[in-house]
Amino acid sequence: MTQQHPISLLLCALGGEGGGVLTEWLVETARHAGYPVQATSIPGVAQRTGATTYYLEVFPVPVDQLGGKRPVLGLYPVPGRLDALVSSELLETVRQISLGHASSDRTLVLSSTARALTTMEKMQMGDGRRDAHELLKLIAAHSRAHHVLDMAELTRQAGTIVSAVMLGCIAASGLLPMGRAEYEAILKDSGGGAQASLRGFALGFEAVHAQRTQAQFIEQVLAPKTTTPVAPAAGVPALPAAVAALFPGVLHELIALGHARLVEYQNATYAQRYIERLQQVLVAERTSDPQGTRGWAVTREMARWLALWMAFDDIIRVGDLKSRASRWSRVLGEVKAGEADLLKVYDHFKPGAPEFAALLPQALAQRVLAWDRRRVLAGKTPWALPLKIGTHSVAGMLALRTLASFRWLRPMGSRFATEQALIEQWLAAVVSNTARHWQGGYEIALCGRLIKGYGSTNERGKDNLLHVAQHLAVTGHFADDGARAAAIAAARQAALADDAGQALDRTLLQHGAPARPVKEQPVRWVRRRPGQA
Repeated sequence: MTQQHPISLLLCALGGEGGGVLTEWLVETARHAGYPVQATSIPGVAQRTGATTYYLEVFPVPVDQLGGKRPVLGLYPVPGRLDALVSSELLETVRQISLGHASSDRTLVLSSTARALTTMEKMQMGDGRRDAHELLKLIAAHSRAHHVLDMAELTRQAGTIVSAVMLGCIAASGLLPMGRAEYEAILKDSGGGAQASLRGFALGFEAVHAQRTQAQFIEQVLAPKTTTPVAPAAGVPALPAAVAALFPGVLHELIALGHARLVEYQNATYAQRYIERLQQVLVAERTSDPQGTRGWAVTREMARWLALWMAFDDIIRVGDLKSRASRWSRVLGEVKAGEADLLKVYDHFKPGAPEFAALLPQALAQRVLAWDRRRVLAGKTPWALPLKIGTHSVAGMLALRTLASFRWLRPMGSRFATEQALIEQWLAAVVSNTARHWQGGYEIALCGRLIKGYGSTNERGKDNLLHVAQHLAVTGHFADDGARAAAIAAARQAALADDAGQALDRTLLQHGAPARPVKEQPVRWVRRRPGQA
């Protein structure tokens, strides 16, 4: 390089990702190669997984060529004058861009596509995630060049921390005057994790190097979305040929995921029930849109939300998920346990009367629930059985695997029968509306996203969906089917915007439908203690 001003880098990482280690590696590499360097830590709330940033400046002329002079290096980034922005999280990259650090004529952006959802994203009743496509467009608009890749996946492959992958990306970008061998020399002296760090460095280096040499990144990431059928992504199970022949190719990947989920959840017979329900939707959609000009969107949405509802959570499902080998491997990775470490994992459960009643026949289940209601009306708390199970122990694992083996009992339980009846109500509303007016069917299909979580949250979502289906999709007086579809969409958006349901009630009343019925809640009287004010 011939430039005579420092090269500036802003390094952004989340707490625990090794941003400080990355800075030390860069400083040591520059010093080892003979270049003046200075780094500043700008701490955030690292222990709470918040963002931490580190600012680095490297003067691209070796110290022995400066004639005894020493360059003046900055401590903080100057907006618009940043040479490189390196980040381990996509939204954090855009946040730094929004602060004015990057510029379209100067800044190279190296970012991961990985996301750590913010609190506000998690709090949304619907899908609160930021649109990754829009975030990528912002990066492209505010950088002279950019390389975006899944650093989290490369980190997993290498068995290291993301800072090693980020170092490889920086080295491959060619921004700094140091060569690959100089970076690797520092990593080799980094201690016990040196080999893993070198693997992560190599993966990051090769990924960015491939993007630079092929010049295909923008077309691959920012290409407009189409409905052209594509081969299933890696990890997507193959759809049985007999099932695939029943549906358009554009739906195969999503249906394959739903089918495989239900085979795992229950059995092949239950998965076939899923396929039969989807066939009803597809027949109705072909009635209102014979050519599939809308990409079979109603069937696609039903494939998604129907599979999730049919695989509802119960204590059998919890026992299965908690006792899987993949879960144990994930915990080992999260706590970074070594081969010589002892790890104990305790899972806390508190099943109540509804969870046990769910596995009983309808008559017995009603007796158990009635008994629990009488307890509540008598001023007692709902019955529950607190459990603490050591998943690391043989006894604990056997208990969970025994519970998971009871899935054959699930279809005989009251919860299963109730869920299937509710699903049929929703399915009937989708099919009838789709056959009559495509948009109406699409809107009621999207109402599947109202069902989420477990316990009272799950029950409230189902109540909201079925109330909308009954009073807007099935009954109700509207000028035309377009007005009906608009009313369903407004009710769904209101339900997702307000978990208390007040916005939904107002929307229902505005469209001539009754508000949701008020559910009775017990009033508990608490005796005042002597001497208490």
